[in-house]
Amino acid sequence: MHTVTLNDGHQMPILGFGTYQATHSEGVESVRYAIEHGYRLIDTAAAYENEAAVGEGIRRSGIAREELFVTTKLWREQLGYRSAKQALEKSLHRLSLDYVDLYLIHWPA
Repeated sequence: MHTVTLNDGHQMPILGFGTYQATHSEGVESVRYAIEHGYRLIDTAAAYENEAAVGEGIRRSGIAREELFVTTKLWREQLGYRSAKQALEKSLHRLSLDYVDLYLIHWPA
């Protein structure tokens, strides 16, 4: 998988697997399948309401968390420090992860 080097030195895959509009079971299986077939960047968002399925798919893949680049998104109405921090904590809980590699503002305009 080709990667790009970010300013902080981390490597980010240039091709990712998006998870928008999947049922729970579809989300679990599609994420597991994508990882099994070489995807290492997994993209989700709180607004997709599938972070729990994405996290379960990651766990079922059997690939070490450190080998993946996981991104999720903050809804644009939660931009204050406290609300952004709470939103991130909720996303981490739903994903059952200790961290995400990239946290984006969803639809910032």
